[in-house]
Amino acid sequence: VQLQASGGGLVQPGGSLRLSCAASGNIFSYSAMNWYRQAPGKQRELVASITRSGSTNYADSVKGRFTISRDNAKNTGYLQMNSLKPEDAAVYSCNLLHYTGMGYWGQGTLVTVSS
Repeated sequence: VQLQASGGGLVQPGGSLRLSCAASGNIFSYSAMNWYRQAPGKQRELVASITRSGSTNYADSVKGRFTISRDNAKNTGYLQMNSLKPEDAAVYSCNLLHYTGMGYWGQGTLVTVSS
């Protein structure tokens, strides 16, 4: 199983980015998906989660600005990030948690928020 995160880049404060996490294999629809981020010198933070049935949860710091979604037919999850702030800058990583308890990680994608 491989996870491929993409969509990071440089954006100005107030801008938007859409991250994608594409999974190989046949586990995506059987897994919850999480987006984490880690800024330099800080601990990794859970940003958003979506269950197999589509229920979502967000960190307080991103509520109302970020939206997590999934397309099981495409084995892909997304994180739409709007109204980005400099403090959102980090390496964002996706994680799948299979219903059996197995976890899978993708490589991170860098988000830079700067004018």
